Amino acid sequence: MIAFVAFVDRTNERIGRVVSWLTLGMVLLQFAIVVLRYVFGAGWIAAQEAVVYMHAAVFLGAAGYTLRHDGHVRVDIFYGPAGPRARAWVDMLGALVLLLPMSAALFWLAWPYVAASWAVLEGSPEGQNGIPAIFLLKSLILVFAVLVGLQGLALAARSLAVVRGHVEAAPEHEEGGHGV
Repeated sequence: MIAFVAFVDRTNERIGRVVSWLTLGMVLLQFAIVVLRYVFGAGWIAAQEAVVYMHAAVFLGAAGYTLRHDGHVRVDIFYGPAGPRARAWVDMLGALVLLLPMSAALFWLAWPYVAASWAVLEGSPEGQNGIPAIFLLKSLILVFAVLVGLQGLALAARSLAVVRGHVEAAPEHEEGGHGV
């Protein structure tokens, strides 16, 4: 179990750090698009679509990273004042009852949508001027479901270890997420 948790944490950590660099690429490319448009009167549809692709990759690819670092929005009415074991129960039940079913349902429902896009190698609605890889963009939905689902399993396993008293909960705001 510890090896699985460590593997998922490492995987989401690496993916999150890699896709985070796309935010810099988005800013620079968007700046170039604005300069080209308003200074030179030129436009490039593929560049505009590339910003959308990068934006999707950042949010869908880094969701597991964000979960690993406890960065998603949470209503802290009960969680905030709770002790480590109570928090572990909330994390474990939340992952098992809400997060994992949502990830599985999203994967299940998105599969035909993504498969249909791959079947025709769906390209840009802008034709020759756009990026001919909408099928790759749509595939990020499946990547999101898998990465968040795996991180949810790791969260549940880590929480179970805390509930059972095998490990202590990680200190608040520790770099690298919860400890096991």
